[in-house]
Parts: sequence; structure tokens; C-alpha cells
Amino acid sequence: MDLAIYDLKLHRGRFIATVIGVGLLFTIVLAMNGLYRGNIQEGLALIKATNPDLWVVERYRGGPFNEQSTLPEFYHYSVKAMPGVEKASPFIYYTVERQIEGKSRHFSIVGFDVFGGLGGPQKIYAGRNIEQAHYEMVAHQKLGLRLGDRIPLGLHTYTVVGLTKEAVSSDGEALVYLSLPDAQEVLYQRDNEAVRDQRERLLRTLSGQSYLSPSQAEKLLPKLQPDTHIINAILVRLKPGINRAEVVRGIEKWLYLSAFSTEEELQLMLKGRLASMTKQLLLFRTLLLIISVIIVSLVIYTFTMEKIRSIAVMKLIGAPNWVIIRMVMEQSLLLTIGAFLFGLALIHNTYQLFPKTLLIAPGDDLFTFMVAFAGGILASILGLWHALKTQPAMALGD
Repeated sequence: MDLAIYDLKLHRGRFIATVIGVGLLFTIVLAMNGLYRGNIQEGLALIKATNPDLWVVERYRGGPFNEQSTLPEFYHYSVKAMPGVEKASPFIYYTVERQIEGKSRHFSIVGFDVFGGLGGPQKIYAGRNIEQAHYEMVAHQKLGLRLGDRIPLGLHTYTVVGLTKEAVSSDGEALVYLSLPDAQEVLYQRDNEAVRDQRERLLRTLSGQSYLSPSQAEKLLPKLQPDTHIINAILVRLKPGINRAEVVRGIEKWLYLSAFSTEEELQLMLKGRLASMTKQLLLFRTLLLIISVIIVSLVIYTFTMEKIRSIAVMKLIGAPNWVIIRMVMEQSLLLTIGAFLFGLALIHNTYQLFPKTLLIAPGDDLFTFMVAFAGGILASILGLWHALKTQPAMALGD
């Protein structure tokens, strides 16, 4: 008699329900593993996809993703003039929330020099890259847009000319690529009514100064309008064979800016903006794994204890200990492996439906299985310890 098969036939519904219940718990554990990996992948995706030799940002700032950095746009000419620099491109990145096709959507905008500059989309799976200075955009597939769609942003309407799926924003939301002047306009340009209100306030302030005549105030007014030619970073490509450290020292010394390699930018994100969420997800991931192992162990131990009288009967009729050990271990393996395979199949067929990216790694799946398997074996050993101590006389009474 095989205890595991016998139990399955005798209590088929309960056994299957237990496998499904434990399997759903494993699904949650595997989903948390994928969420942990996916959070890191999304947070670093844009940095890896852009991948310049240097990120030049405001002095002592870890921008443009980990911390806000603002620079005058013309600074990229000074960086381009540094020895060893082949190309220096202005770059702007910010997050917005806008109405798209009647729905409020949260996404990030990347502005770059579309005429040979760095920072644009690297891979476009439909359509083409931006080829005009104004009113064209490349959007991530997460926004659900189609080629040719016309999307109002700010004061103008932009046509979707390309679709990408390579990179997302640091918070996992979709990306929209615009030309640099368009991105600056969407961020800084206000509607006509707001502009008129600001001009009136400035004019009243200037007119209130005793040393300015009304005509002088009018002439001074345009010079006080906010500058929209602002960027967040300058992307640098170095000439072949140039020592990167020397270029960085030159930029920091003579231009009073900070410069980071792509690897350093990744580390800034991992130790900065992503650190808190990553630690929290890692904690939840660990707790869920521990809880799942405990539950699996308790289920297996309970199943074994329920069969103490049957084991006593087997010992009464002379069954050797190795037969009992084999049957208990078979029960443990059948439950653990069956539940894990159910959870594994479920998460691998549903992870695309999650709003956040789940990065399913084979190594994480294997590690989770090994920990669950070890927990099942430990529970079996504890059950066997009680089973082997069972006296045959128990089969004859309480």
C-alpha cells in the first residue's frame, strides 16, 4: 500500500484543494520575487538604454534621475569644448500627468537633440524615430497609443511617429520621447492667460519702483521673463582611447559640474532612490518565503499525524521502518512538488497581467523550490520521528 496514493484516492478533494491552496501561496512568493527583480530592472532601464560615457549634471547633485538637476542649456557647448569630448548633448527628463484619450495617464517625458544627439530611443519596433524639430513623438507601448495618433500636450498636438518598448521611467511608468525644445515647452510654457497674468504682476512691481519710468518698466519686462532653455543633464560621448577619469576631473575643475559614468549613475539609483523600495520588497519577499515554508511544513506534518493509527496498524502487521519512511516521504514530495509546479505554471502564465513588471528569473524559481523542498523534508523528518515512535498497540485502541 502506498500511503500518498492511498490518501489521494481516499481524500482526493481535500488533497487537491490543499495542493491548490499551497500552490497559490507559492504563486505569491514567486510574484514577489519577480516584483523585486522588476523594480530594479525598471529603475535602471532608462540609464542602461541611454548609456553615454558620462552624465554631466549640476554640481554635487546625483541627477538627473536620483536627484533633481538643472542646468542652462548652453552649458553643453562648454562641455563639448573640453579635451577628449567627442559629443555633448543636452538632455531633459521629467514626470507628468496628462489626459490622453480621455484618461488621466502618468508618464515621463524625455527631451533630446533629435539631430544626431544622444539620449533618444535606441530601439523602435514600429514606425520611426523623430525627424522633425517639432510636434513629433515616440511613445512606449504601455501608453496604448498607435502610430499616427495625435496627442495634445501643453499648447500643441503631437503625432506619434514611433513606438518603443525598450525602456521605462525610473518608477516603471511609460516614456514619451520629444525633441528638446518641445519637451521644454511642455514643461515650462504656460497658456496665454497665465502669461498675461504674470506680465501684469511683473509690470505692476516694476512700475512701483520710483527709479523706473513706465517706459523703462516696459523695456525691462521681457528680460525678466522665466528662461525655458533649461536642461537636467548633458550626455557625453568621449573620443576613442581617452581617459575618462581625466575628462571627469577637467569638467569638475573648470566647469564646476559633476560627471558620472553610466555604472556610477546605476549605483546612485540603487543606493538612493531605489534603495528603500528594494529593501522593503526584499523584506516582504523573505517573509513570504518563510511563511510559505512554515505552512507547507505544518500541512505535511499534520497529514502525517493524521495517519498515526494507520502507521500503527502497519507496524502491528510487521511492516519494516523503511516502508513507513518511504510512504511518508512520498507524501511530502507529492504535496510539495505538486503545489510548487501549480504555482510556477500559474505565475508564468499570468505575470504579463500585472500592472508592474515582474521579472521572472530561473534562479529565483529554483531557490524558492529548494527552500520549500527543504522545509517539506524537515516536516517529514519530524513526522517520521513521531511515526517511528508509534507503538503497534495504538492500532488496538486509544
